Amino acid sequence: MRMKIRLDFCDFWPGFQKTANYFHSLLRERFDVEICDQPDFLIYADPGQHMHRVHNCVKIYFSVESFLPDFRECDYAFTCRYLDDPRHVRLPYYALSAHPPRLLKSEEEIAGIMKTKTKFCSFVVSNAGRKKTQKRVDFFHRLSKYKKVDSGGGALNNIGHRIPAGVGAKRDFLRPYKFNIAFENSSIPGYTTEKLTEAMDARCLPIYWGSPRVAEEFNPKSFLNYFYFPSEEALIEKIIELDQDDAKYMEYLRQPYFHNNQPNEFFGHERLLNQFEKIFTTTITPVSRRRYWNQIGRWIPVKKNRPRWV
Repeated sequence: MRMKIRLDFCDFWPGFQKTANYFHSLLRERFDVEICDQPDFLIYADPGQHMHRVHNCVKIYFSVESFLPDFRECDYAFTCRYLDDPRHVRLPYYALSAHPPRLLKSEEEIAGIMKTKTKFCSFVVSNAGRKKTQKRVDFFHRLSKYKKVDSGGGALNNIGHRIPAGVGAKRDFLRPYKFNIAFENSSIPGYTTEKLTEAMDARCLPIYWGSPRVAEEFNPKSFLNYFYFPSEEALIEKIIELDQDDAKYMEYLRQPYFHNNQPNEFFGHERLLNQFEKIFTTTITPVSRRRYWNQIGRWIPVKKNRPRWV
């Protein structure tokens, strides 16, 4: 008999659907999930919001960013970080957004890839603020001195229109390009997002900067890793070399994206479901019942049935 789980979500991004998301679909593989206003377990995403604080059930923190979990606020966590803590399981964001079979290349496909590559390099970002994105913005401008890099996002757009939202639209935009600048917002071990896998899905050669440990999860011979070059100038020289020599370029595209051409462990559901089963079957005193929250200048206890908003 399947275990019934009383669950809720809060503090997610606009448009988040409680019954149509990664976690809801995942958990339904093993459990009967009931979404309710007075849950036994809460999954929340943004620690800067406050709705999770009005619950005193077991709280599970999930982050698509590089934030560390704060175990003063949550009981368990799923983040991109490498942490040696039984309360935490690593879940990089690319594992939620990428479809592993699409990242497996056949010999027949490889033979025809070069015919589809009619453009030089693409770049898609919505934020070009200097505080967080200076690295990729500066690289975009430096590489553009060799050839125009087509930027189709909301920031630094130079193609005359913004590509529509959605993974399919972005993939269609990227597909004719030989290269894609896939720089993360920051360089933190484990912080690898969809930027890398979307470029792979479109069979671009990714130019990657981000997690220093990315080669543990993806075949380093299948993309250009910023950290493997002695300088940015050397990386750009390599891009120019590959752009001017199709045979050398194809050496990279022939490489499988995964080690041994097998999706890495972070795409697997079993280890996540096992962690959730441990969460659901282990009796604990939730952290929110062990402390008080400072709200509006006063120390008051969180109440389980207090009215709240998503």
